Amino acid sequence: MMKTGNHGTRARSTGWLGMAALLVVASLMLAAAPKALSAAEARVVYHADFADPRRFSSMLTSINNMVMHYNDHFIDYDVRIVFVAHGIRFVTDDALEGTPFEEDDRLREDRSTLRGRLLSLNSLHNVRLELCEITQGAIGLGSDEVYEAVDFIPSGVVRIAELQNEEGFAYVKVE
Repeated sequence: MMKTGNHGTRARSTGWLGMAALLVVASLMLAAAPKALSAAEARVVYHADFADPRRFSSMLTSINNMVMHYNDHFIDYDVRIVFVAHGIRFVTDDALEGTPFEEDDRLREDRSTLRGRLLSLNSLHNVRLELCEITQGAIGLGSDEVYEAVDFIPSGVVRIAELQNEEGFAYVKVE
């Protein structure tokens, strides 16, 4: 009887050691989980190739709502706006007279507000702003006429394709 009792005690003590080891491993996994989750990142590229200031305002609202959601849920993110063609109107204060992208009354009226909202997304939420150099060069707009926060990229559509295909970005275009 004594051998059975000792064997049973030994089995129980080995069981407790095994259980303790499992608890340690589980604790380590839980401790590492937030790091693993934070490595995951939401990646989104917005395509701005339109002239309508109301549409641009809607896009800025959409982006703000998105980054606030990510911030509220502790989700890392990389959100970018790629400006192509008529989108150039929203990254400069130049009226772009004599170009297909010339400022209209609505843009003139809303420019200050749109600029403030755009640059706030960049400075407060690290939303990256990228302008197509093909568009910029086609109208001869100097780099010094573009908002300082804007990065220049060789081709807007190529950049969007690269972000989607090579870097896993979701594509969003506000209608």
